[in-house]
Amino acid sequence: MTQVLIIDDDRAMCEMLAGLVNQMGYKAVCEYTLDTGLKEVQSRPYDVVLLDVQLPDGSGLDILPKIRETDSSPEVIIMTGFSDEDGAEIAIKSGAWDYIQKTDSPQKITLPLKRVIQYRDGLIRKQKSPVALNLDGIIGTSTQMKACFDLLAQAAGSDVNVLLAGETGTGKELFARAIHKNSRRLEQNFVVVDCTALPETLVESLLFGHQKGAFTGADKNREGLVLQAHGGTLFLDEVGELPFTVQKVFLRVLQELRFRPVGSEQEVRSDFRLVAATNRNIDQWVQAGRFRSDLLYRLRALTISLPALREHPDDIGQMAIYHVAKLCERHQLKHKGFSPEFIEALTIYPWPGNVRELIKTLEVAVTAAGPGQILFPKHLPEYVRIFTTQSVIKIDRPPKDRAEKINAASMPLKSLKEFRKNATALAEREYLQELVSLTRGDTKAACQISELSRSRFYELIKKHSISIPG
Repeated sequence: MTQVLIIDDDRAMCEMLAGLVNQMGYKAVCEYTLDTGLKEVQSRPYDVVLLDVQLPDGSGLDILPKIRETDSSPEVIIMTGFSDEDGAEIAIKSGAWDYIQKTDSPQKITLPLKRVIQYRDGLIRKQKSPVALNLDGIIGTSTQMKACFDLLAQAAGSDVNVLLAGETGTGKELFARAIHKNSRRLEQNFVVVDCTALPETLVESLLFGHQKGAFTGADKNREGLVLQAHGGTLFLDEVGELPFTVQKVFLRVLQELRFRPVGSEQEVRSDFRLVAATNRNIDQWVQAGRFRSDLLYRLRALTISLPALREHPDDIGQMAIYHVAKLCERHQLKHKGFSPEFIEALTIYPWPGNVRELIKTLEVAVTAAGPGQILFPKHLPEYVRIFTTQSVIKIDRPPKDRAEKINAASMPLKSLKEFRKNATALAEREYLQELVSLTRGDTKAACQISELSRSRFYELIKKHSISIPG
């Protein structure tokens, strides 16, 4: 039987909701505080949780992610006695199914409950015949990565356009390839278009091809990248960099799956599936007039937001095991193990370059260890060791006297999320300062070392007010 947990300190409201749930043929259980509600959902499986926002011991929004992370991963419908746009945004971003007001009619309250149970029933039927995904190097068992894998499975099972969003180095191209390899198009081409490297004068020729004599230097017919993706997948990497003049043309190509090569009078058809990626806030670019809103709507029929590595540090150990094994195989070295301190250092460092930076750092460590079979913190790059050592000192530093002890005890401890945010900003600034100093202001060299795009590099330099020597 479908199990519904109601968490609300208003007992009359709980009884009313429990009555509605029972009338629908489901079983309802009521709890009246965040603490007892969380313990209840952790102790037994539930399908749905009706969660009040304002409770005696805090806000329901604070425990929403914890509820979703429990073994049964119930869907959560947030209830509130007042309208709050910010609360609605937080709820949806935290994984809530819906956000409803208690003043709504019983029908408006029960409708989302019916829909969510229909969804759960369909999910259970699908889970009886699970599909094994070919993840090919994408590592992670955290809640954040599992959510991305669920969306990847959805994307692979259809031809819907997908937008992969995330910081540089989070694995957007790996996800794009995984979508292709798990789709019905896996035997056809996977064509990568780096939008940052498209020269504006030749972009249409590169994308759509050209006829002989279409322009100076066009000495023969050339097939474009869009046609090369016929039957397969076209991956637009850093789609935010697509020249504005081409965006309107590409919009029509997406709509019609037809285009005209440069200099040709005949249209050509290409049945491709589109996956795009960006490290930008595309909505802000739309507002600034740098990206077409109609194209954005076409691109993000399904959006997968990849988490930064600092947001799921529990996956770092597993990633290290996988990539060190690969690196040892590539360099023809014996398998290497890790000291506990090595993994601890990897977990403390905030990885502004994300998974890509982690892999490069592990390669440095493997090389530095040479024939040694155990990796220690001393094998890590200097800037990583300095940061992790300073972080440990800041955490472990004892107060100098009793007065400092009293002051320290009276100071509220920052949340782990806030600590990581500050640590990341500090690490980014220190890394960029060292990078600029090392390259002596050579932007091209800095981008090659950091593997940042030029636009992202300048964005970070501006963010941290770092001057580049002329």
